[in-house]
Amino acid sequence: QVLLVESGGGLGQAGGSRRLSCVASNHTARITAMAWFRQDPEKEHTFVAAIDWTTGATYYTDFVKGRFTISRDIAKNEMYLQMNRLKLDDTAVYHCAADSRPRYYTSTYKNANMYSSWGQGTQVTVSS
Repeated sequence: QVLLVESGGGLGQAGGSRRLSCVASNHTARITAMAWFRQDPEKEHTFVAAIDWTTGATYYTDFVKGRFTISRDIAKNEMYLQMNRLKLDDTAVYHCAADSRPRYYTSTYKNANMYSSWGQGTQVTVSS
């Protein structure tokens, strides 16, 4: 199983920016997709953004389009989430996720059940 470690969380101001990182190790050559999900105390994992590890194709949920950018560095086995124009509602624990199964449909990038490896999460708190 791929091991994932997130970093970059912390306190940010509304309208500001933060950059999250996720480092993958162990069986990284098998990765086909990675994603960011977020979670608050009342909900399950909510999809934020995903990237096809091979092609670099990206997918976003509507509430972050135009504000967040997902990217990856294959040589470093790292994935990033650049978060701009932060909103109070962006406050959550952000988890990175990875999987090695092939993707044939866009929906499979956005489904938490299609990711087998998860990081511990990093807290992002946005204040006014």
